[in-house]
Amino acid sequence: MANYIKLRARLMRDDDIAFGPGKAQLLDAIESTGSISAAARELGMSYRRAWLLVDTMNRCFREPLVHSAPGGKHGGGAEVTEAGRRIRQRYREMEQALRDLADDFEKSLENELN
Repeated sequence: MANYIKLRARLMRDDDIAFGPGKAQLLDAIESTGSISAAARELGMSYRRAWLLVDTMNRCFREPLVHSAPGGKHGGGAEVTEAGRRIRQRYREMEQALRDLADDFEKSLENELN
């Protein structure tokens, strides 16, 4: 059966999107590359956009989700914190629970949809 329900869960903090699918992907890319700029390139976004997403995440949570060090002569880099890994994991668990719920709902309507 095709997925008729498209879900995009976002965690809001006031007017900011504290966490969502794009931020989860960005954390994945930062974790695999060790760098915000390399993660941005991997995801096809500007460094500024990636940095703004990281800044929003770090402001919205009590603990930062990403620690970064400025570049320069001695390098730099970024790392996903334990809090970042924990939030990303819980978010993915929520996404799966929502997908399971949507699949059950679709199955209950299977005979009613074209």
